[in-house]
Amino acid sequence: MTAIEAIKLAGQAIIEEKDFLTDLDQAIGDGDHGINMARGFSSVFTKIDALKDDADISMVLKTVGMGLISSVGGASGPLYGTAFLRASAACKDKNAIDAVTAKEMLDAAIKGIQDRGKAVKGEKTMLDALIPASEAIGTGIDAGKNVVECLKDAVEAAQTGVEYTKTIIATKGRASYLAERSIGHQDPGATSSTTMLKALYEYVK
Repeated sequence: MTAIEAIKLAGQAIIEEKDFLTDLDQAIGDGDHGINMARGFSSVFTKIDALKDDADISMVLKTVGMGLISSVGGASGPLYGTAFLRASAACKDKNAIDAVTAKEMLDAAIKGIQDRGKAVKGEKTMLDALIPASEAIGTGIDAGKNVVECLKDAVEAAQTGVEYTKTIIATKGRASYLAERSIGHQDPGATSSTTMLKALYEYVK
């Protein structure tokens, strides 16, 4: 089980959902979220393939973050890139991820997204999936659950968050221009972040 394998599964899940994510974004955004993310991960695959086999988790995530920033257009590149860079710092010198470290990494990623995007929960963004996911991991840790069980809870919470984005008005990014007309549409970023969380859970499981 390696970080490179995990990232490839997460990236492949995004590539497979490229058209769906793009359709979601065409309804309320620039219409290129899936295309941009798929292109970004294709570029990332080349970069992580160049890493040494014994590259630690932090180095892999840092490479992913830099790759997404340099290859993904729109707001998604800087946001996801920053998220991966912050997560890489949170797991520095670690060769295995337990539930506590997973939460620390996710919290660092969330903080990076908030710092970069100036967003909060409830604005129809990826945070509406990621913050509930982090909260679910925290609840799982308190209940004595292992990392697999915590990730399962995180995915379920993120999926609920995606559904929640359908019910609220977008107040960030291009979708905010639609105001109340954004209601009824799920957020592409919340969807893509949940897709990656689900892939990571399936991998760890």
